[in-house]
Amino acid sequence: MRDDLQRYACELADVVQNMPFRAVAAAAEMLLACHRRGGTIFVMGNGGSAATASHFACDLAKGTRADGIPPFRVIPLTDNVPLLTAWGNDTQYDRIFAEQLVNLVRAGDSVVLISASGSSPNVVAAAEAAHGARADTIALTGRSGGQLRDLVDLVVRVPSDCIEQVEDAHLAIAHGICVALRNCLRSGEDTPANVVPLPRTEDGSPVGTEARRRVTSLPRV
Repeated sequence: MRDDLQRYACELADVVQNMPFRAVAAAAEMLLACHRRGGTIFVMGNGGSAATASHFACDLAKGTRADGIPPFRVIPLTDNVPLLTAWGNDTQYDRIFAEQLVNLVRAGDSVVLISASGSSPNVVAAAEAAHGARADTIALTGRSGGQLRDLVDLVVRVPSDCIEQVEDAHLAIAHGICVALRNCLRSGEDTPANVVPLPRTEDGSPVGTEARRRVTSLPRV
């Protein structure tokens, strides 16, 4: 058993060493830009990713506060159990996040979609709903990126196919982003609200066709 535990820890350390830090930094910049323009950040995921979504929203709302600066506006779409079950029962489970977004999301908001596979149907539907509202989209996925890779403005792909290690990395990414944002806000660094980097994948390839049509006017990173 000890060998299994040690092997897992070593594999996870290797994943961390090879994390797509350029993409993570771009995600932090996108969330900071959303904050500066007064937008709302929505976060979602299934199973372990639902817990990560709730944790990320908590840390963004509370852990990034700085004196004299408005806090992040952030809503996890995983936490309203009556609403989740109502949409799941009255429509289908694939719509539990998208239908919430239809009521709430606006142009200029940011939507964070967490899925180890990148192809969870309800998260994919939420990405499509976010695009329909002209909100920015960020996906945290595993190695392949799944369907979300071609649907979002920015994909952060953890270099692993092990779902447990991908989920571990997603929480580490969320914590890292919150620490970086807190340090930025407390240091007084200024990023113009109208400047948002053109999202690209970690390997430098452009975002998907649908996303490219929406961001062609944005500056390149």
